[in-house]
Formats: sequence, C-alpha cells, structure tokens
Amino acid sequence: MTPPPSPAAALPGRMHINLRWFLRLRSWALVGQALLVLAMHAGLGVALPLTALVALLALEAASTVLLRVWLPRRVHLTARTLAGVMLWDCAVLTLLLFLMGGSFNPFTTLYLVNIALAAVLLPARLAWGVLAATLLAFASLFVLQERPAPFGLQLPGHAEMMRLHLHGMWVAFAVAGAFIVHFVQRVTSALAAREAELARAVSLSARKDKVASLATLAAGAAHELASPLGTIAVASRELERALEGGPAREDVQLIRQQVARCRDILQQMAADAGQLSGEPFVQQPVAAWVEAALAELPEAARVERPVGPALQATVRGPPRALARVLRGLVKNALQASPAEARVRVSAERVDGALRVAVQDSGRGMSPETLARAGEPFFTTKAPGEGMGLGLFLTRALLEQLGGSLELSSRPGEGTTAALVLPASEQEAEVAS
Repeated sequence: MTPPPSPAAALPGRMHINLRWFLRLRSWALVGQALLVLAMHAGLGVALPLTALVALLALEAASTVLLRVWLPRRVHLTARTLAGVMLWDCAVLTLLLFLMGGSFNPFTTLYLVNIALAAVLLPARLAWGVLAATLLAFASLFVLQERPAPFGLQLPGHAEMMRLHLHGMWVAFAVAGAFIVHFVQRVTSALAAREAELARAVSLSARKDKVASLATLAAGAAHELASPLGTIAVASRELERALEGGPAREDVQLIRQQVARCRDILQQMAADAGQLSGEPFVQQPVAAWVEAALAELPEAARVERPVGPALQATVRGPPRALARVLRGLVKNALQASPAEARVRVSAERVDGALRVAVQDSGRGMSPETLARAGEPFFTTKAPGEGMGLGLFLTRALLEQLGGSLELSSRPGEGTTAALVLPASEQEAEVAS
C-alpha cells in the first residue's frame, strides 16, 4: 500500500522562533549603532575615535553574519547559546559607549533592550545572569570614565559629553522603547501563530482518532450483527413462504426489508469509516475524478459538469475515496434541491490549489446549522436518510491530503460545498 503524503514539516520550536526575531533585531541594532556614530561625528561635530569604532562595528557585523549562518543550523539550540550571544552584545555595546563618552552617553538606555531580550528569550536563571552582567558593564563605564583612554585614543571631554547627554536623552529613550516594543510584539505574534498551528494539529489528530474509533466500531458492529441479521433474514424468508397471504405475510416482508436496510447501513458505515486507509495514492486528472464520482449516481443527468482549464490539473490521493466524497456531496445537493432542479459542479484554480465546488438549489442552512455541519452524527435529514457522517469523513480525508472542506450557505439561496486540494501539473498516473 502506498503511504499518504508526508506530513507537514514540524512546527518551529519556541527557541528557533525567538532566535529568528533576535537575529533580525540584532541586525537593526547594528544599523542603529552605525547611524549613531555617524550622527555624533558628522551631525553634532563630536570628536570620536573613528578607527576604533569602525573596527568594532565591523567585528559586530562579522559576528552577526556568522550567527545568521551557524545558529539556525543547530537542531538542538539551547538557551545558553543565546545567553552567550547576549553577553557578547553587552560587551560590544559597552566598548562602543566607552569610546563615545562612557556613562555620559544617553544611549546607555540601550542596555534596557538587552535586559528585555533576556527576559523574553531566556529562562529565569540565565535572564538574571544577563541582568547582573549588564549592570556590571554599565558600572564599568563609570570606572573607566576616570581613567586615561587606552592606546592613545582621544575621547570627548566631560563638558561636551554632558551637552550631548542632555540633547540625546529623549532620542535614546525613544530608540530603546521602539526596539523593545517591536521585538516583543513580533515575538508574541510569532508564538501566537505557532500556538494556532499547534491547536489545528491537535484538532486534526483528534479528528483522526475519531475516524479510527468509528472504523473500529463499524467493523465490530458489522461483524457482530451479521450473524443475527442473517438468521432473521432466513427465518423471515421461510415464514413468508409458509404464509400464503393475509396481513401477516406483509409484516414478514416488512421485516425482511428492514433487515436488508440494516445490512446496507452497516456496510455504508464500514465503507465510509474505512475510506482513509487501504488504498494507494495516485495522480489523476480532475476530469477523471469527476466522472468517476458521477458514474454510479442514478441522477447524474441533473448534474452540470465542470468545464475549463482546471479539468486538466491533477490531484493526488486515493481515487475511490476521492470519488466517494465528491459523490456524497453531489448526492446531498440533489436531495436538497427540488426534483427538477439541476446541481452545478465547478472546478477552478485558487492560489495554487484546486477548488471543486458543488452548488445546490435548496433552502440553504441557517448560521447555526452551518456551524454544526461536519460534526459526527449531526444531520438535518429525515430519519433513515443519513447518519451525519458524510461531511465529517470528507473533511478528515481532505485534511489528510493537505486540503480542506469549505461550506457556505444562506437560507433561501442554497448551499455550496467545496473540496480544496493541492493541484499539480504532473501527468496522471494510470491506476491499476
């Protein structure tokens, strides 16, 4: 048996989501630091050791490139790795601030960005460690401020740095605040998206479990009831032969009819619940799929078949199961429509996917009914006309194939049920 398509790639872990946004913010921080040096030197006329600053920024740029290449490739990314990168960034920022005025530089508020990143990305112990290291780095600026600059560097004087501090406090606060808000919001949004994907995966797994349970139940019921139903059928047939006429004979005939109906129901349950397994996956043209679905439909003459280039596309999946779900939607549409009304089947491409829709001319569904459509054993049909499993099993099959079931309806305007599946231009394979 050919296995189903491989499942989607595993969801990114929390650490890798954090890493992605951390590296982006780190790149923006490098750009901001370069602009700060340029603004202080060219805009404010502050004398700065440009050679040392450019060398430090180049070293930080090289480390950023290295981290972008190396870190994402690590399968088991640990918080300690990120903590080490943050400590490196803290050291670089401390050197930059030292070369641009030390503790007088108003952009010491950028230390808060490092602390905020640690609080969001790291466990408590490592976050407190980064905070302690940041406080020590900040304190070192006050100590280094009183010492001569190394390597003969000429640093700005106290008066000049105090003037810069007073003029730059608001700008520095605004930059730090913007970095913090942007990063926290983006990381929160990314994590919320991951949680939504995880919830969908859990829902899909639960639906698969229900299908498996239903298949087991249907197979067990069919096996256990086959013998007593067979006995009833044989006994009723013999009794019918023994009775020459009268109302009792009609009652016996009714018993035989109901036994046959019970057998049909059990067979349909077993077939529907088992439609997701045991069948090879092949490529087939949309036109062949539609024709296979309508071939066994008694009222196929009332169905308007799709036309257009979408019929040349191919879909991959179990052909009999796909034909069964499409046939079920068409059958539902025929039952919902007036006796002489036609049902329209259409096919089109939508954003790289194939959408095959079945539109009826019935009374439509209320919002409450539409919201419950697809729940197992929920049906609006008369007793004996349906078990409420068709849409549930159809959605389960489509989700296994990477697609979805779309339902839209308005009271008095009919209902449209659409099968959405990944499409491909590959040549159809001939199923044996």
